Amino acid sequence: MIAVLVLIPAVVALALWAFAWPAARTAPRDLPVAVAGAPAAVAGVERQLERKEGAFEVHRYDDEAAARAAIEDRDVYGAIVVTERGPRLLTASAASPVVAQLLQQSVTAQAPKGAQIQVEDVVATPSGDPRGVVLGASVLPMALAGVAAGAVVTLLGLRGVRAAFVLVGAAALVGVVAAALTHSWLGALAGDWWTEAGVLALSTLAVSAAVAGLAAVLGRAGIALGALAVVLIGNPFSGVTSAPELLPEPAGVVGQWLPPGAGGTLLRSVSFFDGAGAARPALTLAVWAGAGLVLVLLGGLRGRGRAGARRRAAA
Repeated sequence: MIAVLVLIPAVVALALWAFAWPAARTAPRDLPVAVAGAPAAVAGVERQLERKEGAFEVHRYDDEAAARAAIEDRDVYGAIVVTERGPRLLTASAASPVVAQLLQQSVTAQAPKGAQIQVEDVVATPSGDPRGVVLGASVLPMALAGVAAGAVVTLLGLRGVRAAFVLVGAAALVGVVAAALTHSWLGALAGDWWTEAGVLALSTLAVSAAVAGLAAVLGRAGIALGALAVVLIGNPFSGVTSAPELLPEPAGVVGQWLPPGAGGTLLRSVSFFDGAGAARPALTLAVWAGAGLVLVLLGGLRGRGRAGARRRAAA
């Protein structure tokens, strides 16, 4: 009774901290943006951005073409191009609608009174999801699907190679179903269909393999530990609905090393940016999936060893 009375408030406090703290402290922190134009012309813009200490990480480019390339390569979220006719703002709502709106508000507030700021969305969200909410909403279902798959495999007593096969097969099917819903039906993704399905499958496998692997080593407590790390920490720290650079430190960094954050970043890259910036999140998901499957296989070997010892003792 005492354990339950203490545990439930502790879990609630952890959940409120994990979800409410990042939301309450959302602000730009070393947000990479670009300025482009002649050095003398962009100096004033740089000074205005640097006045907000720690908010922006300013990258300078010679011309608009270089700034556009940096946005498309996911090196920066947007760019301020200083021209003879005034400043122009280049954004990428596909990278983060929240950041695109934030940059527009910031540049408009700093512009001279009455000045008209031209805004161009270089990499826009698809027409089926103009606000980019579907991609953000897909992170939690993928995490829950992974936790459910890992828990079911464990509770059904599947071990070793059979468990690994079921985890991979379930993740592949989840990826196909999720791509069919988000891409084909809702029109929220705009990349290669099979690549997106593979990313969604890998995101699910990273979670399910980790949960099943922890359970193979720690028993059923591993299910709770895996669910806690992925759902209560990984989901709110993912930054998918805003951007990792808008979360308080170290939440944004931690979130990108967990499957939900890495999966959301990778899905953005393959869906809207032709794979730019995909290497690190893909490696993160592969490490989670590979480590989890190794633990599952080792757990199967240990289980067979224990079964053999019991048979010998009975004989």
